[in-house]
Formats: sequence, C-alpha cells, structure tokens
Amino acid sequence: MTEPMNRILIKPEWTISEDDNSVQQQMPVLLRLLTAIYELGSLSKACQAAGVSYRYAWGLIRDGSRIFGVPLVNLTRGKGAALTTLGEKLVWADRRISARLAPILDSLAAELAAELERVRADAQPVLRIHASHGYAIAVLRDLLVARGVPVELHFRASVDAFASMDQGKCEMAGFHVSIGALQASTLAPFMRLFKPRTHTLISLITRRQGLMVASGNPMSIRAITDLARPGVRFVNRQHGSGTRRLLDVLLANEQVDSHLISGYEIAEFTHDAVAAYIASGMADAGFGVEPGARKFRLDFVPLVNERYFLACRTSALATEPVKEVLAVLRGNEFRAMINDQRGLDSGDAGRTLSIEEAFPGLSDSTQAVA
Repeated sequence: MTEPMNRILIKPEWTISEDDNSVQQQMPVLLRLLTAIYELGSLSKACQAAGVSYRYAWGLIRDGSRIFGVPLVNLTRGKGAALTTLGEKLVWADRRISARLAPILDSLAAELAAELERVRADAQPVLRIHASHGYAIAVLRDLLVARGVPVELHFRASVDAFASMDQGKCEMAGFHVSIGALQASTLAPFMRLFKPRTHTLISLITRRQGLMVASGNPMSIRAITDLARPGVRFVNRQHGSGTRRLLDVLLANEQVDSHLISGYEIAEFTHDAVAAYIASGMADAGFGVEPGARKFRLDFVPLVNERYFLACRTSALATEPVKEVLAVLRGNEFRAMINDQRGLDSGDAGRTLSIEEAFPGLSDSTQAVA
C-alpha cells in the first residue's frame, strides 16, 4: 500500500456579530473554554484543558458576557465555576451543530481527499462506501485511511446505500437489519435489491437500538408506548433512514399512532444529533443506538438488536481495497475499538456470507411480510 495521505478535516465554526457589525466575537476558543468549565467545574482546570491563560480566559468570558448581555459563568468561592443557563445553552448549541453537520462535512472532506488522491503519481483506486450512519463505519474508514487506502465515505439511508452499490455508484454499502421477530419487517425494503448470485455480505458488527432518554429518565420512559404520553417530547430520525423505519415497525406492532407523538415530525440526520438534541433539553426522548446516548450522558432503554452488514459485488472480493477492508475488520485494533463501546459487538466482523447464509429462509420471511 502507498503512504497514507493526511486525513482532511472540515470543522464548523460560528461567530457572533454585534449590532453594528463592527466587531465579531470568534467563538471556537470561548466555546472550548465554556465546554471545559461545564465538564470540569473549575476555571483553572478549564484554562489548562482549553490551552489558554487564566487572564485571557477572563477577558474572553467578559467579552462574551458583554456581547450576549448576560453572564456566561458564575464563580463561587469554594465551589469552583459553573455555567449560567445561557452558558450551557451555548455549549449545547455548539454540540448540536457539530453532531448535525459532522456527517456532511466528513463527506465533503472525503470527496476532497479522494480528488487529491486521484492526482498522485502512485494513486490507487478510491474505495467508495455509502452507508447508514454509525460509529463502526467511521472507525473502519479511519483505520483504512491509516493503512493508506483511499476511502470516500458517504452516509446515506440503508436502502439508498444498497441501491447505490447495485448501480455502480459505490463499491460497498452499509445497512442494518433487526435480529429476531422484526427481521422480516426490516429486511423487506431490501428484497427487490438483493441478487444472491451477484452480491456478498460482510459482517461488520451487532448493535443495540433503543430509547435515548434524558439523564435520570425523569419522564420514566420505559417503552415505545410511553412516547405517546401527554407531555413527552420526542425527536426523530429523518424520513427514509433505517432507524426511523425500525421505529415505525415498533410503533405499528404496539398499535401506537405516530400522530400522538409530540415531535415525531422533528428529524435529525444522525444518532449523535438526536442525542445532542435531547441532552440540550429540547426533547425528552429519541430513538437510536446506545453509543450516541452514552456519548451525551443520556440514559438508554434497549429494545432491538441489529446486525450491520457491508454489501459488495462478489467479484469485488478479489480487489485489493476490499481485501484491505476484510483485513481491518478481522484485526485486533478494529475489534478493540468496537468492543470498547457499550451496545456494540464486533462478533464475527469480517466474515463473508451469501445472502442465503445471512438470512436463512429468506423466501419464507418475505412471503410473511408481503
């Protein structure tokens, strides 16, 4: 393999303009400082974490408080530092922005890296992966890049990703299917796309999906039926996503009318964005994978186990990029990083399966759904 190109990162940055637009308060350092205060409860420790001096930090906080018109931080002798309500709102706004935009910016960065890679004298074919959003696929991407494999990763709804692979728009597609009683229902949208003689599946991980709820679960949300209770605010995934389709299957099984769920129409595009929305106090519950909940210190109510697969044309198994994918998935580093996350299991990562092997009795299942 060639030497890996340095990974390109694109990060969001926002500013606050005063009324006359003569001064702009650059936010990144202030937000980094406020986040450190929120997490550490000490201004001196926050200064160290943010890489700024105590004097500079105070100036930054003072300027920010002047622009917003209210204090951002409260200091209490013997009790350290704590953010005001507005200070916390700024931190959570920044986290929601990052969670919402990260997949889009990562895709743009991947496109740029792929374009730069194509003009290198020793350029290799770029491995294009379209996949449902998830932690494991991002880990795979990073490990492939570290091995010098050019990767262009786009997060897309599961069915759209599989369709892109079938149409030759990407080499690999990532999608997820429920285990157990819900398998037939979640598998149904893929049936017109599966071509047993053409496609091979590669096991990636198993994962848990369930209810993300505010820390301490103050609304006592324990089941899907609780989402329809008066006063419970919900945040959904976008239309067409596999996670939203799974939620709809669960709602149908419990005979819950989605129109009774406050916030059902509010949609975010990633598990992290859903979690950040709840953690910021804008909703009481969402539906997604456990690592997203843990990342934002939410409680989690597990409901469904899933298998996440990569699909490719069987002929692609002999290509060097796909061989590299299999090597990463079967390696100790990938397994350690996945198994370190609650709700994820590397299981038989890297195992290649025919569609019939992955889903025994497939025809019977589809007839049951039809």
